[in-house]
This record gives sequence, structure tokens and C-alpha cells, in this order.
Amino acid sequence: MKTFVSYCRVSTKSQGLDGLGIESQQNTVRRYIAGQGGVTAGEFVECQSGKDKDRPELKKALDLCRRTGATLLAAKLDRIGRNACHLMGILDAGVEIVCCDNPNVNRFCLGVLALISESERLMISERTKAALKVAKARGVRLGCPDTVRSVSLMNIGARKAKIEFIAAIRPLVIEIQKTGVTTLQGVADCLNRRGIETRTGKKWYPATVRNVFPPVMSKKH
Repeated sequence: MKTFVSYCRVSTKSQGLDGLGIESQQNTVRRYIAGQGGVTAGEFVECQSGKDKDRPELKKALDLCRRTGATLLAAKLDRIGRNACHLMGILDAGVEIVCCDNPNVNRFCLGVLALISESERLMISERTKAALKVAKARGVRLGCPDTVRSVSLMNIGARKAKIEFIAAIRPLVIEIQKTGVTTLQGVADCLNRRGIETRTGKKWYPATVRNVFPPVMSKKH
């Protein structure tokens, strides 16, 4: 019977107060443990940014894992953290990590996902700063609600994020093709096996691959 230590995290106090983010994560990890026929050695909850390395509840969870040999369990990898060096340090310390959204990924894939997670965090931060700078230059009073402008900035940020994501994943698709995998289904399967999610955190399908990478993919299924 496998033993787990669950860790759930939200970034803001408002998320922590309403309990919705935490409750959703807790339900996810508890269902996973029940499905594995496992037991829980401890549950830890934290309200702190994922970029912060000094998180008391995560430290307690890791200490318990080391003492009991339990596996650290989170709903998603970014709940453990969005700092790649920190995540790699946890892996190097010998603590086994399982994420409910990608439970079968190996150590190498966890490292890749950690780098992607940190990259996303940095891109979000840069886009937010850039959007605020542009808004300020146009005379927008920051801190005052402006629904139309806010939606416009969000759309611009979403388009930029899509372009950046495609640029980051394209080399992997080309590498997969070079191994002889040329169909949409084949590429989707390879990306899923590697634990690489779509930009919205979902699994890859033939249609998804075709929509994201039309220039490099054939139309075969």
C-alpha cells in the first residue's frame, strides 16, 4: 500500500479565503489516492506564490516524505512551484513526486515540465508589466476599472502567449518527426507520452496538433 503526502497551494489570500481553489485540489488528490488504494500520511495547504522558495508548509510536507518514505502528491506540478531550480532541487533530494494531471511522467519529463512552468511564469510576469506600461503611456489610470481596455489587453496577451508557446514546442514536434513519426495521431501520442500538455493544460489530439502546427504537419491521421 503506497503512502502519500498531499500538498495544495493557492497564490492569493482571496483564493485561500474562499476555499474554492484549495477544495478543488484536495478533491483531486484524494480521488487519486483512493484510486490507487493508497493512504495519506499528511495533508498540507499553503497560500503563497509559487515562485517563492521559502514555503513553510511545503517544507513540512517534504520533511514528512523523507521521514516516512511517502510520495509527495499535488494536483498539478505548478502547485508545488514555478521555480525550475527549486523543483529540480526537490527531485535531487530523493523525494518522489506525483502530479495527478500527469501521474505517469518520469523524472526527466518532470524536469522538462518544471522548465516550461517557470518559462510560463516569467512570460506572464513580463506580459503583465508590458501591458501596464502601455496602458500607463496611453493615459489609463491604473487601479481604476476599465472593462473594454482590460479585455483588449487580455486578448493581446493571449495571442502573444500562443505564439510563444508554439515557438517553444515546435522543436519537439520537428524532433519527433525526424524519428519517423509523421502522422497527426503519432505526434499527439508522443507529446502525451512525454507529459507535454497543450497551452491550456490538456492532452494532445490529431486536430490539436494540426491546428497548432499546420506548416510542419501532414493532413494524415
